[in-house]
Amino acid sequence: MALGSTALGALGVMFFSVTFPATTAAEASFSPVEVGVGRSVIGGVVAISVLLLRREPLLPPRAVLGRMLIVAGPVGIGFGLFSALALAYVSSVHGAVLTGLIPAATAGVAVWRAGERPRRAYWAALAFGLAVVIGFAVVQGGGNLTVADLLLLVAVGIAGLGYAEGGAIAREYGGWRVICWAVILAMPVTVPVTAIALVIDPPTHITAGAAAGLAYVGVISMVVGFFAWYHAMALGGVARIGRLQIAQPALTLGWSALLLGEHVSLLSATAAAAVIAATAVGRNARVDNAGRDRVTPAEPAARAQTAQAAAP
Repeated sequence: MALGSTALGALGVMFFSVTFPATTAAEASFSPVEVGVGRSVIGGVVAISVLLLRREPLLPPRAVLGRMLIVAGPVGIGFGLFSALALAYVSSVHGAVLTGLIPAATAGVAVWRAGERPRRAYWAALAFGLAVVIGFAVVQGGGNLTVADLLLLVAVGIAGLGYAEGGAIAREYGGWRVICWAVILAMPVTVPVTAIALVIDPPTHITAGAAAGLAYVGVISMVVGFFAWYHAMALGGVARIGRLQIAQPALTLGWSALLLGEHVSLLSATAAAAVIAATAVGRNARVDNAGRDRVTPAEPAARAQTAQAAAP
């Protein structure tokens, strides 16, 4: 039986919640650039394999190429790079709480790009979660935001852009095609950057944990998680599904403790609990999909175009 949009979104969040612990584990043997950019190269190889097996075109139609580049930059390069750089200086637990900002960024871009209009209750719930996240970062930084915090904030901001735009395109072409095309479009940048990083700072003493972490962020975080995430957004709306991710910090805290043995302080646990409370408050807030009706009629034509391009 097919999963509903909420179940698919929750599955995507579960996959993404392991990303920071996996990144931290990978950086025990690989540099932040090798992890943050190299994961997209791994994802690109997986994406090419998937599209070839399904006899689909490796590149998107010209009509959507510009919008796909908006997804490829943030999702295929930016988020992984900036978050990996930040996690070289802060723990996965610290980074996890700041990911509570991603739903706000996604919802904000959804208003701008996808034509969605969340109601006041939705924004109020997210505003509460944002206040908690920023307050946590300031307290942890001794009264200031650190460079790592700023890197994470940049990562969160561009993630919102990539999530919202990708979710909107997924209504026309399907979530799995969108993420496959995104990581392939990023390969002219990710492949040479990763190769240069490997030459300048080759990995040493590669452990099983580091290899597993890199494999996870390359296959699950970059591709499989987005299969569920973008499809959920296409079915349920960008802002409505995007708010599920505000629960991700608590899940990541658990994985950080379980997989890495990191200490979860009372402050971290309290902050995570607060953002979950914000999710509960905003759960039933109505979101008007003003842009959805505008996009959906094009779906049959888009599918026909994709099928025609994939035909032998």
